Amino acid sequence: METIKQDNSGTLSLPENLEKLLTDCTLCPRNCHVNRMAGQIGYCLQTGTLRAARAALHYWEEPCISGTAGSGAVFFGGCSMRCVFCQNHDIAAGEAGREISVERLKEIFLELQEKGANNINLVTPTHFVPLIVPALRAAKREGLRIPIVYNTSSYEKVSTLQLLDGLVDIYLPDLKYESAELSGLLSNAPDYFETAAAAIAEMVRQVGEPVFAAPDGTQLLAAQMNDACEEADEDAEFLMKKGVIVRHLALPGQEADSKRVLSYLLKTYGERIYISLMNQYTPIPSVLEKTLPKLTQKKLAAPEPLREKSAAQPESAQACLTGLQRRLTEDEYEALIDFAIENGIENGFIQDQETAQESFIPAFDGEGI
Repeated sequence: METIKQDNSGTLSLPENLEKLLTDCTLCPRNCHVNRMAGQIGYCLQTGTLRAARAALHYWEEPCISGTAGSGAVFFGGCSMRCVFCQNHDIAAGEAGREISVERLKEIFLELQEKGANNINLVTPTHFVPLIVPALRAAKREGLRIPIVYNTSSYEKVSTLQLLDGLVDIYLPDLKYESAELSGLLSNAPDYFETAAAAIAEMVRQVGEPVFAAPDGTQLLAAQMNDACEEADEDAEFLMKKGVIVRHLALPGQEADSKRVLSYLLKTYGERIYISLMNQYTPIPSVLEKTLPKLTQKKLAAPEPLREKSAAQPESAQACLTGLQRRLTEDEYEALIDFAIENGIENGFIQDQETAQESFIPAFDGEGI
């Protein structure tokens, strides 16, 4: 375990072994090799100084994460994916947020706990892991006891995730695509699926099968929790204490790819994880106007070794991008729910149709920072 240093004023400083990870940055699969400690930026658009845009109680995660008290969400600036349809575009593009110290991040964690948060929810944290680790360790020494949630695109390196082993209780990863061509077009990451699959496997290894707390404090495994939910009052609260919930955001016109993602998760993990099937894709004109024109002439192609891994591909880049300008239809979403049920899903979450609204996207106004 690294030693967390403090200067004479008591301010936290970065352990040398973690600082080195930022001087030649290969924290994510982009492998930029930039010296972020010297102010250089890579694909994530962030230097070696923490940047966050919001730290507040958040009520729109899965019920077992938010509960009624809310999840203590810390939204970090920058992103290693920067998907063309990103609903958090302002922070992903580095356009929002304030610079903070490791010491301040520790304080934020403790403040969110004091406000009654069910957990600390680290949103898009990958590129700041070496700075988050000492903040978490220091906060835990000072009384942070609620679960830590790592909320990620899954475009992660296993070696970076291993820095979090023993610190994170709940992983909340995406599995966005199976198609290499689709991930190449929309996220500039044709290696996304195999990278994310390896990352999710590491997450499951670290935290194991899901555990929940019933309203009376009893610890429940997944099967017990599912049974208890059926018998409990509608407003009874079951909070996740550890485990993995894999999210899949269904995109308009990409039913075949969504089914391949669901099939992979069900066959690989069965009841060892929860799957959250999301219908909340929201086309945001101000974002699409910036990103889509750059891609309309792009051929939907990927390197041959990656192309062979996808059984079916979108018809064309233009058709795919056109689909992003509308919401998912109720029929499209119902077809995916039916598919998951037919393939034996036991542990899952679905959403109401009303979630596909811009009003569900928080204001990145510096609250709590």
